[in-house]
Amino acid sequence: MASSYSFLFLHMLVMFCLASIAFSDLSDDFYDDICPEALPTIRRVVEDAVRQERRMGASLLRLHFHDCFVNGCDASILLDQTATIDSEKTARPNNNSARGFEVIDRIKSEVDKVCGRPVVSCADILAVAARDSVVALHGPTWEVELGRRDSTTASRTTANNDIPTPLMDLPALIDNFKKQGLDEEDLVALSGAHTLGFAQCSTFRNRIYSETNNIDSTFASQRQANCPRSGGDSNLASLDPTPALFDSKYFSNLVSKKGLLHSDQALFSGGETDELVKTYSTNLRTFSKDFAKSMIKMGNIKLLTGNQGQIRVDCKKVN
Repeated sequence: MASSYSFLFLHMLVMFCLASIAFSDLSDDFYDDICPEALPTIRRVVEDAVRQERRMGASLLRLHFHDCFVNGCDASILLDQTATIDSEKTARPNNNSARGFEVIDRIKSEVDKVCGRPVVSCADILAVAARDSVVALHGPTWEVELGRRDSTTASRTTANNDIPTPLMDLPALIDNFKKQGLDEEDLVALSGAHTLGFAQCSTFRNRIYSETNNIDSTFASQRQANCPRSGGDSNLASLDPTPALFDSKYFSNLVSKKGLLHSDQALFSGGETDELVKTYSTNLRTFSKDFAKSMIKMGNIKLLTGNQGQIRVDCKKVN
Protein backbone atom coordinates (compact mmCIF):
# COMPACT_ATOMS: atom_id res chain seq x y z
CA MET A 1 0.00 0.00 0.00
CA ALA A 2 2.80 2.38 0.96
CA SER A 3 4.54 1.77 -2.36
CA SER A 4 1.31 2.63 -4.20
CA TYR A 5 1.09 5.94 -2.38
CA SER A 6 4.76 6.60 -3.12
CA PHE A 7 4.22 5.90 -6.80
CA LEU A 8 1.14 8.15 -6.89
CA PHE A 9 3.01 10.97 -5.16
CA LEU A 10 5.93 10.60 -7.56
CA HIS A 11 3.58 10.61 -10.55
CA MET A 12 1.86 13.78 -9.32
CA LEU A 13 5.20 15.44 -8.66
CA VAL A 14 6.43 14.67 -12.19
CA MET A 15 3.21 16.01 -13.73
CA PHE A 16 3.45 19.19 -11.63
CA CYS A 17 7.05 19.70 -12.71
CA LEU A 18 6.18 19.20 -16.36
CA ALA A 19 3.35 21.73 -16.08
CA SER A 20 5.70 24.19 -14.39
CA ILE A 21 8.31 23.70 -17.10
CA ALA A 22 5.70 24.30 -19.83
CA PHE A 23 4.56 27.50 -18.12
CA SER A 24 8.13 28.68 -17.57
CA ASP A 25 8.77 28.29 -21.30
CA LEU A 26 6.75 31.49 -21.75
CA SER A 27 8.38 34.85 -21.12
CA ASP A 28 8.13 38.36 -22.49
CA ASP A 29 11.85 38.29 -23.39
CA PHE A 30 11.76 34.87 -25.08
CA TYR A 31 13.35 36.16 -28.31
CA ASP A 32 15.71 38.75 -26.82
CA ASP A 33 18.80 36.56 -27.18
CA ILE A 34 17.96 34.41 -30.20
CA CYS A 35 16.48 37.22 -32.32
CA PRO A 36 16.33 40.69 -30.74
CA GLU A 37 14.93 42.22 -33.96
CA ALA A 38 11.88 39.91 -34.04
CA LEU A 39 9.40 42.10 -32.15
CA PRO A 40 10.45 45.41 -33.77
CA THR A 41 10.02 43.73 -37.17
CA ILE A 42 6.51 42.52 -36.32
CA ARG A 43 5.59 46.01 -35.14
CA ARG A 44 6.97 47.63 -38.30
CA VAL A 45 5.00 45.36 -40.66
CA VAL A 46 1.80 45.73 -38.61
CA GLU A 47 2.08 49.51 -38.52
CA ASP A 48 2.66 49.57 -42.28
CA ALA A 49 -0.35 47.33 -42.92
CA VAL A 50 -2.62 49.43 -40.68
CA ARG A 51 -1.35 52.62 -42.30
CA GLN A 52 -2.32 51.24 -45.71
CA GLU A 53 -5.74 50.03 -44.50
CA ARG A 54 -7.05 51.08 -41.09
CA ARG A 55 -9.49 48.16 -41.06
CA MET A 56 -6.57 45.72 -41.00
CA GLY A 57 -5.95 46.38 -37.30
CA ALA A 58 -9.34 44.91 -36.38
CA SER A 59 -8.80 42.02 -38.77
CA LEU A 60 -5.47 41.02 -37.18
CA LEU A 61 -6.97 41.29 -33.70
CA ARG A 62 -9.86 39.05 -34.76
CA LEU A 63 -7.48 36.42 -36.19
CA HIS A 64 -5.85 36.03 -32.79
CA PHE A 65 -9.24 35.79 -31.06
CA HIS A 66 -10.57 33.17 -33.49
CA ASP A 67 -7.32 31.22 -33.21
CA CYS A 68 -7.34 31.08 -29.40
CA PHE A 69 -10.96 29.94 -29.15
CA VAL A 70 -10.26 26.81 -31.23
CA ASN A 71 -8.06 24.42 -29.23
CA GLY A 72 -5.90 27.25 -27.93
CA CYS A 73 -3.56 29.92 -29.31
CA ASP A 74 -1.60 27.68 -31.68
CA ALA A 75 -1.97 29.32 -35.11
CA SER A 76 -4.28 26.54 -36.31
CA ILE A 77 -6.44 29.20 -38.01
CA LEU A 78 -3.64 29.87 -40.50
CA LEU A 79 -3.43 26.34 -41.92
CA ASP A 80 -4.74 25.76 -45.45
CA GLN A 81 -6.90 22.78 -46.36
CA THR A 82 -5.03 19.58 -47.26
CA ALA A 83 -5.81 15.88 -47.28
CA THR A 84 -4.95 15.79 -43.57
CA ILE A 85 -5.78 19.35 -42.44
CA ASP A 86 -9.42 20.30 -41.87
CA SER A 87 -8.86 24.02 -42.36
CA GLU A 88 -10.58 26.44 -40.02
CA LYS A 89 -10.55 29.09 -42.74
CA THR A 90 -13.74 27.60 -44.21
CA ALA A 91 -15.59 27.35 -40.87
CA ARG A 92 -18.75 29.47 -40.70
CA PRO A 93 -17.25 32.23 -38.50
CA ASN A 94 -14.20 32.57 -40.79
CA ASN A 95 -15.31 31.79 -44.34
CA ASN A 96 -15.23 34.93 -46.52
CA SER A 97 -14.79 36.87 -43.29
CA ALA A 98 -11.44 36.23 -41.59
CA ARG A 99 -8.76 38.33 -43.26
CA GLY A 100 -5.20 39.53 -42.80
CA PHE A 101 -3.57 36.22 -43.68
CA GLU A 102 -1.30 37.92 -46.21
CA VAL A 103 -0.06 40.33 -43.51
CA ILE A 104 0.82 37.40 -41.24
CA ASP A 105 2.69 35.78 -44.16
CA ARG A 106 4.59 39.01 -44.73
CA ILE A 107 5.47 39.28 -41.05
CA LYS A 108 6.71 35.68 -41.02
CA SER A 109 8.88 36.28 -44.08
CA GLU A 110 10.39 39.48 -42.69
CA VAL A 111 10.97 38.02 -39.22
CA ASP A 112 12.64 34.87 -40.54
CA LYS A 113 14.86 37.08 -42.69
CA VAL A 114 16.11 39.21 -39.78
CA CYS A 115 16.44 36.15 -37.51
CA GLY A 116 18.31 34.17 -40.16
CA ARG A 117 16.10 31.13 -39.64
CA PRO A 118 12.56 30.22 -38.50
CA VAL A 119 12.69 30.75 -34.73
CA VAL A 120 9.50 32.78 -34.17
CA SER A 121 6.28 30.78 -34.14
CA CYS A 122 3.23 31.78 -36.14
CA ALA A 123 1.24 31.62 -32.89
CA ASP A 124 3.50 34.22 -31.29
CA ILE A 125 3.25 36.35 -34.43
CA LEU A 126 -0.56 36.35 -34.14
CA ALA A 127 -0.41 37.33 -30.45
CA VAL A 128 2.09 40.16 -31.00
CA ALA A 129 0.38 41.41 -34.17
CA ALA A 130 -2.92 41.66 -32.26
CA ARG A 131 -1.26 43.77 -29.56
CA ASP A 132 0.55 45.97 -32.08
CA SER A 133 -2.67 46.48 -34.07
CA VAL A 134 -4.43 47.81 -30.98
CA VAL A 135 -1.51 50.13 -30.21
CA ALA A 136 -1.47 51.36 -33.83
CA LEU A 137 -5.12 52.39 -33.39
CA HIS A 138 -4.38 54.31 -30.16
CA GLY A 139 -5.28 51.52 -27.76
CA PRO A 140 -3.41 50.15 -24.74
CA THR A 141 -0.28 48.06 -24.83
CA TRP A 142 0.59 44.99 -22.77
CA GLU A 143 3.43 42.53 -22.33
CA VAL A 144 2.87 39.49 -24.56
CA GLU A 145 4.23 36.32 -23.00
CA LEU A 146 6.14 34.50 -25.75
CA GLY A 147 7.25 30.97 -26.49
CA ARG A 148 4.11 29.51 -28.06
CA ARG A 149 4.53 26.69 -30.55
CA ASP A 150 2.47 26.02 -33.68
CA SER A 151 -0.06 23.23 -34.03
CA THR A 152 0.18 20.45 -36.60
CA THR A 153 -3.61 20.11 -36.81
CA ALA A 154 -6.72 22.23 -37.31
CA SER A 155 -10.42 21.65 -36.70
CA ARG A 156 -13.17 23.23 -38.76
CA THR A 157 -15.75 21.46 -36.57
CA THR A 158 -14.34 22.96 -33.37
CA ALA A 159 -14.23 26.39 -35.02
CA ASN A 160 -17.90 26.05 -35.92
CA ASN A 161 -18.76 24.99 -32.38
CA ASP A 162 -16.50 27.13 -30.19
CA ILE A 163 -16.20 30.56 -31.82
CA PRO A 164 -19.06 32.69 -30.44
CA THR A 165 -21.70 33.70 -32.98
CA PRO A 166 -23.28 37.14 -33.49
CA LEU A 167 -26.70 35.65 -32.64
CA MET A 168 -25.83 34.51 -29.10
CA ASP A 169 -27.68 35.87 -26.08
CA LEU A 170 -25.97 36.62 -22.78
CA PRO A 171 -26.22 33.16 -21.11
CA ALA A 172 -24.80 31.50 -24.26
CA LEU A 173 -21.95 34.03 -24.39
CA ILE A 174 -21.11 33.51 -20.73
CA ASP A 175 -21.06 29.73 -21.21
CA ASN A 176 -18.98 30.06 -24.38
CA PHE A 177 -16.30 32.15 -22.66
CA LYS A 178 -16.40 30.01 -19.52
CA LYS A 179 -15.48 27.01 -21.66
CA GLN A 180 -12.23 28.85 -22.47
CA GLY A 181 -11.53 29.71 -18.83
CA LEU A 182 -12.73 33.29 -19.27
CA ASP A 183 -15.19 35.01 -16.93
CA GLU A 184 -17.87 37.67 -17.39
CA GLU A 185 -15.41 40.56 -17.05
CA ASP A 186 -13.29 38.98 -19.79
CA LEU A 187 -16.42 38.61 -21.93
CA VAL A 188 -17.31 42.29 -21.69
CA ALA A 189 -13.74 43.55 -21.98
CA LEU A 190 -12.86 41.36 -24.98
CA SER A 191 -16.16 42.16 -26.69
CA GLY A 192 -14.87 45.72 -26.55
CA ALA A 193 -12.58 44.73 -29.41
CA HIS A 194 -15.64 45.72 -31.45
CA THR A 195 -14.60 49.31 -30.83
CA LEU A 196 -12.60 48.52 -34.00
CA GLY A 197 -13.72 47.24 -37.39
CA PHE A 198 -16.81 46.32 -39.32
CA ALA A 199 -19.40 43.56 -39.65
CA GLN A 200 -21.09 42.12 -42.71
CA CYS A 201 -24.80 42.67 -43.34
CA SER A 202 -25.54 38.95 -43.00
CA THR A 203 -24.44 39.05 -39.35
CA PHE A 204 -26.80 41.86 -38.26
CA ARG A 205 -29.72 41.70 -40.74
CA ASN A 206 -32.00 39.88 -38.35
CA ARG A 207 -31.30 42.41 -35.59
CA ILE A 208 -32.18 45.50 -37.64
CA TYR A 209 -35.29 44.01 -39.26
CA SER A 210 -36.74 41.59 -36.72
CA GLU A 211 -35.79 42.89 -33.28
CA THR A 212 -37.99 45.58 -31.75
CA ASN A 213 -36.85 45.51 -28.13
CA ASN A 214 -33.48 46.84 -27.08
CA ILE A 215 -32.74 48.55 -30.41
CA ASP A 216 -32.95 52.23 -31.27
CA SER A 217 -35.41 52.55 -34.18
CA THR A 218 -33.49 55.35 -35.91
CA PHE A 219 -30.28 53.34 -35.67
CA ALA A 220 -32.05 50.31 -37.19
CA SER A 221 -33.41 52.41 -40.08
CA GLN A 222 -29.97 53.86 -40.80
CA ARG A 223 -28.42 50.41 -40.97
CA GLN A 224 -31.22 49.12 -43.23
CA ALA A 225 -30.15 51.66 -45.87
CA ASN A 226 -26.99 49.62 -46.52
CA CYS A 227 -28.30 46.17 -45.56
CA PRO A 228 -31.38 45.11 -47.57
CA ARG A 229 -33.69 42.32 -46.49
CA SER A 230 -32.19 40.13 -49.20
CA GLY A 231 -28.87 40.42 -51.01
CA GLY A 232 -25.92 42.57 -50.01
CA ASP A 233 -24.73 39.97 -47.49
CA SER A 234 -21.17 41.28 -47.54
CA ASN A 235 -22.09 44.98 -47.23
CA LEU A 236 -20.22 46.46 -44.29
CA ALA A 237 -21.28 48.56 -41.32
CA SER A 238 -18.98 49.82 -38.58
CA LEU A 239 -19.26 48.15 -35.19
CA ASP A 240 -19.12 51.53 -33.50
CA PRO A 241 -19.01 55.18 -34.71
CA THR A 242 -15.18 55.28 -34.78
CA PRO A 243 -14.09 51.93 -36.30
CA ALA A 244 -10.41 52.88 -36.64
CA LEU A 245 -9.97 54.29 -33.13
CA PHE A 246 -9.73 52.38 -29.86
CA ASP A 247 -12.17 54.21 -27.59
CA SER A 248 -15.24 53.53 -25.41
CA LYS A 249 -17.92 54.45 -27.96
CA TYR A 250 -18.75 50.78 -28.53
CA PHE A 251 -20.07 50.67 -24.96
CA SER A 252 -21.81 54.05 -25.26
CA ASN A 253 -23.63 52.59 -28.25
CA LEU A 254 -24.81 49.62 -26.17
CA VAL A 255 -26.20 51.91 -23.48
CA SER A 256 -28.05 53.78 -26.27
CA LYS A 257 -29.41 50.48 -27.71
CA LYS A 258 -27.26 50.88 -30.81
CA GLY A 259 -25.25 47.65 -30.65
CA LEU A 260 -24.84 46.40 -34.22
CA LEU A 261 -24.83 42.68 -33.46
CA HIS A 262 -27.37 40.86 -31.30
CA SER A 263 -24.45 39.48 -29.28
CA ASP A 264 -23.16 43.03 -28.71
CA GLN A 265 -26.46 44.35 -27.37
CA ALA A 266 -26.87 41.20 -25.26
CA LEU A 267 -24.17 42.64 -22.98
CA PHE A 268 -26.55 45.47 -22.07
CA SER A 269 -29.97 43.91 -21.93
CA GLY A 270 -30.94 43.83 -18.27
CA GLY A 271 -28.44 41.13 -17.30
CA GLU A 272 -25.46 40.83 -15.00
CA THR A 273 -23.05 42.59 -17.37
CA ASP A 274 -25.02 45.86 -17.57
CA GLU A 275 -23.05 47.63 -14.83
CA LEU A 276 -19.67 46.86 -16.36
CA VAL A 277 -20.87 48.09 -19.77
CA LYS A 278 -21.97 51.35 -18.12
CA THR A 279 -18.61 51.67 -16.37
CA TYR A 280 -16.66 51.16 -19.59
CA SER A 281 -18.92 53.57 -21.49
CA THR A 282 -17.72 56.46 -19.33
CA ASN A 283 -14.24 55.31 -18.34
CA LEU A 284 -11.83 54.56 -21.18
CA ARG A 285 -8.93 54.07 -18.77
CA THR A 286 -10.71 51.28 -16.90
CA PHE A 287 -11.78 49.60 -20.15
CA SER A 288 -8.26 49.82 -21.59
CA LYS A 289 -6.73 48.32 -18.44
CA ASP A 290 -9.23 45.47 -18.30
CA PHE A 291 -8.97 44.83 -22.04
CA ALA A 292 -5.18 44.44 -21.80
CA LYS A 293 -5.55 42.10 -18.80
CA SER A 294 -8.11 39.94 -20.61
CA MET A 295 -6.02 39.83 -23.79
CA ILE A 296 -3.12 38.40 -21.79
CA LYS A 297 -5.46 35.84 -20.25
CA MET A 298 -6.94 34.86 -23.63
CA GLY A 299 -3.48 34.67 -25.17
CA ASN A 300 -2.55 31.91 -22.72
CA ILE A 301 -5.38 29.49 -23.58
CA LYS A 302 -4.19 25.88 -24.05
CA LEU A 303 -0.71 26.70 -25.30
CA LEU A 304 1.80 24.41 -26.96
CA THR A 305 5.26 25.05 -25.51
CA GLY A 306 8.68 23.45 -25.18
CA ASN A 307 8.91 20.49 -27.55
CA GLN A 308 5.18 20.41 -28.30
CA GLY A 309 4.04 21.26 -31.81
CA GLN A 310 6.57 22.94 -34.08
CA ILE A 311 7.84 26.24 -35.42
CA ARG A 312 6.31 26.39 -38.89
CA VAL A 313 8.49 27.52 -41.78
CA ASP A 314 5.32 28.56 -43.65
CA CYS A 315 2.39 29.60 -41.47
CA LYS A 316 -0.06 28.14 -44.01
CA LYS A 317 1.19 24.56 -43.78
CA VAL A 318 2.70 22.02 -41.44
CA ASN A 319 6.44 21.43 -41.86
